[in-house]
Amino acid sequence: MLLLAACEQEETKPPQQPPPEQAVLSPVGFEDLPGWNTDRHAEVLPALLRSCARFLKQPPGKALGARIPGASAADIQPACRAAQALPAGHDLAARSFFEQWFQPWAVSYNDEAEGLFTGYYEIELQGAITRDDSYNVPVYRKPPDHVTVNLGEFDPELSGRSFVGRVDGGKLKPYFARGEIQNGVLAGKGIELVWLKDPLDAFMLHVQGSGRVSLVDGRTTRIGFAAHNGHPYKSIGRELIDRGELEAHAASWPNIRAWIHANPTKAADLLAVNRRYIFFGEVVGEGPIGAQGVALTPGRSMAVDTRYIPLGLPLWLDTTMPGAGAGPLQRLMLAQDTGSAIKGPVRGDFFWGTGDGALEYAGRMKSQGRYYILLPKLLANRLASG
Repeated sequence: MLLLAACEQEETKPPQQPPPEQAVLSPVGFEDLPGWNTDRHAEVLPALLRSCARFLKQPPGKALGARIPGASAADIQPACRAAQALPAGHDLAARSFFEQWFQPWAVSYNDEAEGLFTGYYEIELQGAITRDDSYNVPVYRKPPDHVTVNLGEFDPELSGRSFVGRVDGGKLKPYFARGEIQNGVLAGKGIELVWLKDPLDAFMLHVQGSGRVSLVDGRTTRIGFAAHNGHPYKSIGRELIDRGELEAHAASWPNIRAWIHANPTKAADLLAVNRRYIFFGEVVGEGPIGAQGVALTPGRSMAVDTRYIPLGLPLWLDTTMPGAGAGPLQRLMLAQDTGSAIKGPVRGDFFWGTGDGALEYAGRMKSQGRYYILLPKLLANRLASG
């Protein structure tokens, strides 16, 4: 078994953090993966090839990212070169490829193998480039006074840690929180990317991290995460539950939206509870773009906690489809994204795709399950022997 301690890199917390949870990796066989033989393995190849394109450009000695001892790009590059020769749409060839080049390891922590799996999607919105009476809710670009401080540059013991702020009067201060930005502290600075109609649509865009905007002039633009304000994320659904406004089982996005529309005078204060604010930039080409810097693949990309799971590696997911009475959701995924609420050794956010059809699944997904990380055999053999 391999014990992994997460490196402390959450930029929104002060330097004095409690020790992170520890994850344990235990080697298993492909026969131990529930549903392995029934997946359509060829469907994950486009996602894998996007991640491989990143790995193949890296120096062989570049670390994979998470604290897996000695893991580097050199461990996965041979598998990536082999993947480039695979025929498209051939499930048996794809399955054989993974069995030849990878070794599954079960992920657990504190003697517990199960964790929470949620869903996210790319929202579709109506917007405008210039403000008018209808389109008056701004989506901001990253502001010029936004600063990210890499603490490792000041103290090697803080390597991998950073925080966000702004310089004011020669002093570094926390960046403005959502409530301050909602109240106009950034207005008139010329950093508006697009304008939307509804503050709730803008808030949902922030939660999802990317969106496709149909503009009034007939064009369509895709926008994605550029930066955040450094404040922690807080669920407004949880806030409504804590206030006694919604029952826990009813805290879905449609019910949250209905509550806000029924209580318009309380909407701004509720949204400000989530102090985290996202800044966006235009995405050119395929999208949306995940934290690894590659376009996400609906149904095959997943957001993970990179303190435990390196971006770009395959994962075998074993959970359930969203919705009462739904069946198993067992498939090969790629760790290609992160999220402010995705924290823990066994925690994932399933990317469902774009638009209302994807929202139907993403908005309802809150499933218990587990996953297995597929380590390149070069790395797995070294870990098993050492």
